[in-house]
Amino acid sequence: MDRLATWLWRYKGRVFAGFISLLFVNSATILVPLVIRAAIDRLTRGEGDLLISGLQITGLALVVMVFRFLWRYFFIGTSRRIERALRSKLYNHFLSMSASFYNDVKTGDLMAHATNDIDAVQRACGFGILTIVDPLFVIPISIAIMISIDPRLTLYAVLPLPILTVFMLGFGKVIHKRFENVQASYSELMEKVRENIAGIRVLKSFVQEKGTEADFATSNQTYVDKNMALVRVWGLFHPLIELMSGATLAIVLWIGGIDVVRNSISLGDFVAFTQYLSMLIWPMISLGWAVNLLQRGRASLGRINQLFAQDPEIINPPKPRSLSGTRIGIRNLTFAYPTAEGRSDVPALSDIQLTIEEGTTLGIVGLTGSGKSTLAHLIPRVFDPPVGTVCIGGIDIRDIDLPVLRGSIGFVPQDPFLFSATIAENIAFGLPDADLDAIQESARMAGIHDEIVEFPEGYETTVGERGISLSGGQKQRVAIARALLLDPQIVVFDDPLSAVDAEREEFILGSLREFFHKRTSIIIAHRISAVMNADRTIVLDKGRIVEQGTHEELIAENGIYTRIWKLQQAERQVKPS
Repeated sequence: MDRLATWLWRYKGRVFAGFISLLFVNSATILVPLVIRAAIDRLTRGEGDLLISGLQITGLALVVMVFRFLWRYFFIGTSRRIERALRSKLYNHFLSMSASFYNDVKTGDLMAHATNDIDAVQRACGFGILTIVDPLFVIPISIAIMISIDPRLTLYAVLPLPILTVFMLGFGKVIHKRFENVQASYSELMEKVRENIAGIRVLKSFVQEKGTEADFATSNQTYVDKNMALVRVWGLFHPLIELMSGATLAIVLWIGGIDVVRNSISLGDFVAFTQYLSMLIWPMISLGWAVNLLQRGRASLGRINQLFAQDPEIINPPKPRSLSGTRIGIRNLTFAYPTAEGRSDVPALSDIQLTIEEGTTLGIVGLTGSGKSTLAHLIPRVFDPPVGTVCIGGIDIRDIDLPVLRGSIGFVPQDPFLFSATIAENIAFGLPDADLDAIQESARMAGIHDEIVEFPEGYETTVGERGISLSGGQKQRVAIARALLLDPQIVVFDDPLSAVDAEREEFILGSLREFFHKRTSIIIAHRISAVMNADRTIVLDKGRIVEQGTHEELIAENGIYTRIWKLQQAERQVKPS
């Protein structure tokens, strides 16, 4: 598992440069009271020339200025580099995860990891490390000089340090736990916002604004309450440190003042001593900040590491093979969807035996929930089938190079996703360098070109988030054009024309007939008319193939296929009054 130290070690050169810069700053700062002590002692002896002391303090101030800039540049710059690297690693991990991962994890939780948690790690690796390293130098050097001035007075000054250490250890554990609760609550809040925004149309259609507002207010209050629980601990810690520091300073002023009056120590020694004592106050306070920042960073990195610990279910094989043909063979396929606990007890597909010859078209029909989409998702390994059950070109798809496999398949899902970009960019998503002519040709085959050119900005029209400005049928046809542009060897259409009328569907399929003829194609449809011209059609029912054959052969069987066909024919003959 990655730890904060692991990430810092990756940038050890910059961190070391920051330490050296901090060393110069602290060294110059620690010398200032000694210069002031010498100046005061000269004044008490009647020596009034303080020019040298002034120049010394100015020189030390310049050193502090230069090296304070450098430690900020190196320390904070390093923390930003860690933030960038960690966010990139997390994003790449998201891209590598399988579909089942996103079925089990909430999107709002992932967004919280990529924002709030990484931000907490960045602060811990920046000011968190600084505020814990700075006292390690300042405290011992200051105490050593204070001992050289007056050992007895130093004893009074350092008495609170053991008590402070006990407080820090106890408070650190509480802060760690409570910050974990804060981040978990933030994740839930993010998910609620994301879900409500994504479903805003449904929310408004059912007039649930008030109910949703009340639900959000409850989650929001829970987040505030958990934050306040953390604030109460942190808010108590800081004043306690200041109280002990103030009490120590009061004791030193009282006892040291008496010693000055009795001439036990010089006025210059006493002023220098109090300045060094003041220098101890900030490091003690900064230790509190360090505990807070580091515990938050550790808690957030722990949450992120839990994601990294989850390996993708679908990975590239150790020795990937190339695609050597497009003949699809399915043997003894029984598949159940993965869940957080393992595999579901109810298989979505059972004992599927199927061969799709190269260059042929297979139609798949069946009632809702019969397993049609499941079969379509197994071909490009959206979900992994059991070993040896699905082969392309005689090779198990789990042994084929994953990018090659998916790059060879034009997959159009039933519910297409469009990005908030132009229509041209959405069509060219899989082939960003495609020219406009190729994009338009794909759109023509998908039956969407004429509608696109009627838009005010044509192919440069921005479709909005998830393609919200397009109708369901238009989104489906843009998705089809996107798949056609890839010129794939295998085509898998998962009911991509369900949102268009039967006449338009017939026109589109007619224009694609030549395209299908040159490729191994799978067409899943709920309308029989979409698969009538397929070389062969199978009928799925409860995850099993119950019928198969050509359109004419299936009609002759008088089974499920025939009943669906007759029902759809009757629906087409009904005319609105």
